[in-house]
Amino acid sequence: EVQLVESGGGSVQAGGSMRLSCAASGNVDSRDIMGWFRQAPGKKREGVAAIGRDGDTYRESLKGRFLISRDNAKNTLYLQMNILNAEDTAMYYCAAGSKYYSLQESDYPYWGQGTQVTVSS
Repeated sequence: EVQLVESGGGSVQAGGSMRLSCAASGNVDSRDIMGWFRQAPGKKREGVAAIGRDGDTYRESLKGRFLISRDNAKNTLYLQMNILNAEDTAMYYCAAGSKYYSLQESDYPYWGQGTQVTVSS
């Protein structure tokens, strides 16, 4: 079992930056893939980025603005978000335990409670 706790969300003006963190505890396996997802009001949850020991993958539309990183010594996942706009407003979720570099929800057995990001114009 893995527990995930996100932090770092809040309100930011359009054009600004924000960094999210996700602290993992329990039976964390550094070989597993971890990822970030988000869900905007009235929309389905979508994959943002995922990272493992051999690389990372991003939602195509977010490449260049978002950066995922991971500190295995601290069991912490990060998401650096730059040049934010109103369309980035969503609840952001940390996920863990995937065996694939996947942006599909079904590949992740462990989920955090989410942290809200609100971008105002």
